Amino acid sequence: MKINLASILVDDQRKALAFYTDVLGFVKKTEIPMGEHAWLTVVSPEQPDGVELVLEPDAHPAAKPWKAALVADGIPYTSFAVDDVQKEYERLVALGVRFTQEPANMGPVTTAVFDDTCGNLIQIAAMN
Repeated sequence: MKINLASILVDDQRKALAFYTDVLGFVKKTEIPMGEHAWLTVVSPEQPDGVELVLEPDAHPAAKPWKAALVADGIPYTSFAVDDVQKEYERLVALGVRFTQEPANMGPVTTAVFDDTCGNLIQIAAMN
């Protein structure tokens, strides 16, 4: 058994696609129109056949309050692995990304947390 899809709830699929590709550097893998939304996935360019991240519309009534509660408590929705948190932090800050937690060494891992502009906090992490 292996993970092939992971979802993130976004407030606007077009905005999310632009942020996740143009800013974060993911690559669009699938886009299938489904009424007012789409089945929309991105992948890491380093693993084009790896786990797909579904940019899922947050249209369900429970989604927005749940996402807002996570953000209010500073809890990241998910975490992405990077080779060097400090280097990625500097790259993203230069692109205008707002961080809620600067890089922090936490023993075996260094993490930072940013706002994905789509209603979520996202953690980046690297093993030390």
